[in-house]
Amino acid sequence: MPKHLFAIFGNPVSHSKSPLMHNFAFKGLGIDGCYTRYLLEDGEKLKEKFFALGLKGINITVPHKEHAYRACDELDPFAQKVGAVNTIVEKNGKLYGYNTDAPGFLRAISEFRGVKNVLFLGAGGTAQSTSMILREAGYDVTILNRSAGRLVRFQEKGFETYTFENFQPQKFDLVINMTSAGLKDDALPCPGEILDTVIPSAKACIDVIYGKETPFLKVAKAYGKPTKDGADMLLYQGVIAFEYFTDHAYGFEKILPHMQKAFLL
Repeated sequence: MPKHLFAIFGNPVSHSKSPLMHNFAFKGLGIDGCYTRYLLEDGEKLKEKFFALGLKGINITVPHKEHAYRACDELDPFAQKVGAVNTIVEKNGKLYGYNTDAPGFLRAISEFRGVKNVLFLGAGGTAQSTSMILREAGYDVTILNRSAGRLVRFQEKGFETYTFENFQPQKFDLVINMTSAGLKDDALPCPGEILDTVIPSAKACIDVIYGKETPFLKVAKAYGKPTKDGADMLLYQGVIAFEYFTDHAYGFEKILPHMQKAFLL
């Protein structure tokens, strides 16, 4: 029995590469730990399941990042500011919440040069955290979402927001799918006619989904745009989460090569 057990909670979760990434890192660094996955259907039961399974830490993926935020006893200042948690560590019976999505995402998009204006398609937990960190890093972020309800929190923080009905086409350097559209189906994150107005002038398109060419990325490629899926974001947020799991005993560059092995299989 490993000394510490970790997991990823989500729905769906069977596709997740997180167990491979973290287990490669545990093995490569000689740590007595094991990481698995758990299909959590009811986000309200997150805390109960965490303790019932005897876990030391978890990552949280869609659709439970806001439930994770509410389940924590203590919140990192950045997680508190963005209202979304994707990494939880147990310390002395309390749950400590962090957000590693945003710093991981910032690192992943930094390779695109000359980018200023960014369009997010979707307004969920990932969009919440990444919009804040990108703005702090000097990007202008606009949010487009199907319904107006989820846009309120972005409006309160001063972001420009649109629904499909009132969208005003303009020039964006990066167009990013922040939704799960295309993960299990052939759906686009917004109507095709909107994509046809924003993609032609974009420098690149990114999808947070990884491991498949989504319908969104196919549209971007049809316009000859550079594309990136969510693999680097997943990798980098995983490394930062691992730093929290191991109480910062290992630095980013030490963990990275072990986790990268998960993407070579």
